[in-house]
Amino acid sequence: MEGAWLMQNGYFRLVNDSTGYGIEFHHSSGGGEEIRLDEVWEYLNSLNIKYDRKQIEIEFNMGTDSVCHLGKGECPVCNETYRLDIGKDFMVATVRFIPPSEGGKRMTLNGFLADMERQKITYGIRKDVLKEHFNSNGMFCTDILVARGDKADPGEDARIEYSFNTEQHKRPAHRDDGRVDYFSLTTINQCRQGDVLAKIIPERPGQPGHDVYGKVIKAREVKKETLKYGKNVSISEDKLTLTADVDGHVALVDGKVVVSSVYTVKDVDMSTGNIVYDGSIEIAGSVAANLEVKAGGNVVINGGVESARVIAGGNIIIAKGMNGMGKGYLRAGGDIVVKFLENTRVVTGGYVEAEAILHCVVTAGTDVKVEGRRGIILGGHIQAANSITAKTVGGNMSTATILEVGVDPLIKSQYDRAVKTLEEGKKTMDAAQVVFDNFKEKQKKGVQYNEGQMRYIRSVVSLIQEKSAEQEQLGARVEELRAMMENRQQGEVIINEQAYPNTTIIIRNVGKTLQNDYRYCKFIKEDGEVRMVSL
Repeated sequence: MEGAWLMQNGYFRLVNDSTGYGIEFHHSSGGGEEIRLDEVWEYLNSLNIKYDRKQIEIEFNMGTDSVCHLGKGECPVCNETYRLDIGKDFMVATVRFIPPSEGGKRMTLNGFLADMERQKITYGIRKDVLKEHFNSNGMFCTDILVARGDKADPGEDARIEYSFNTEQHKRPAHRDDGRVDYFSLTTINQCRQGDVLAKIIPERPGQPGHDVYGKVIKAREVKKETLKYGKNVSISEDKLTLTADVDGHVALVDGKVVVSSVYTVKDVDMSTGNIVYDGSIEIAGSVAANLEVKAGGNVVINGGVESARVIAGGNIIIAKGMNGMGKGYLRAGGDIVVKFLENTRVVTGGYVEAEAILHCVVTAGTDVKVEGRRGIILGGHIQAANSITAKTVGGNMSTATILEVGVDPLIKSQYDRAVKTLEEGKKTMDAAQVVFDNFKEKQKKGVQYNEGQMRYIRSVVSLIQEKSAEQEQLGARVEELRAMMENRQQGEVIINEQAYPNTTIIIRNVGKTLQNDYRYCKFIKEDGEVRMVSL
């Protein structure tokens, strides 16, 4: 073992030569670590030994074991030394031993351990490695890990396992001929009485660690979980399991597990009037103009929709599309999947997927994907927090079309409203402050006010105080919303076939209006500009 190590690693030391003393080089072999000249300079400088750097480099670069003369007289007697490096996180200690000079003494294991203790390195000492060094010819001029700390065990947070699809991001099937099979969709999670709906996997506490100085590294606090539930759901005595009380549809609404039956209807027209239901709604036919369908869960429409309003706490599925005729409105807490959209206002917390979107205003919390046989976006203003994907954008007539990504439109809307309210509040405060300042100025001049006037001034002061507190809270909310917008991911617009002129691409509030056709490309924000990248 000792000989094998010496055949692999290079080292240097001070020795006597025929005319005085010099530095002896033992080069590495068998792929071992070579001597570092910077370490040679550092060693000689520490001993105040004068040397010719160029001469040493020439001798070293010959590549054979040799002695480079340094000076006359006896070789300085230098015992074995070392250089200690501590990792930035104090979790490892590394040593490089420098061999003793000719006539110098080897360091002992006990001596080195005592040295470590004086430097307060007491934890995770690798005595087996150190014994290998001290009981052999030595492992010199190489990094040796002599102490290692133990990282804290982070433990495991408690988690909730749901037995149903909580996200319900199911997309329609795409056929080989380019058509989309919307009838294959189902977003309804059926359940039976007694079914387990959710359970808690309890947390596992972590364990503390130690650095090489023996300092305790605290384990993080693991998170606990609590099951939240609503109607038609029961919780076990140990609070770890939820079960269904009735047959029906299970969904996660505002973080709560709820069960409700699905309301089904043939058509929504004048014979039914508006439909409002806490659970999910399935419509076998269509929804006529000027009516409203509102569900706490999902809405599945197997026909089409005219200029109606459809609102869902979950997802909206429309198999045959919707022509809103400028009055139609869709809003979903989840996703919207529809064959086509025309002249419709759309708002969703999730994604929108369609074969065509024509002259619509769309606000999506994640993505907009327009594919299938046509895959066209023509006219309107399409907003998505993450990405917009389409085959074709715009048309031969240079129809103005706006695609905007990179900022959550729902958060942006909240931010815009908050900023407007903040500005209005400031105007109110400024006006009230003018009244109060005028009062104070006149009071200094000796103007006397009756009780009615004083009551009015007191109300002004109260208004200033009230508005000041409101402005402070609102200002904090504005900054919070601004940070949320700035922390969004990059956003992108993907064109799988062609984008026509007069299409405007906006990414994180930076816009670019296309003057020419663009094909098979992607638009991203880079260096403060909207740029095109080929697919």
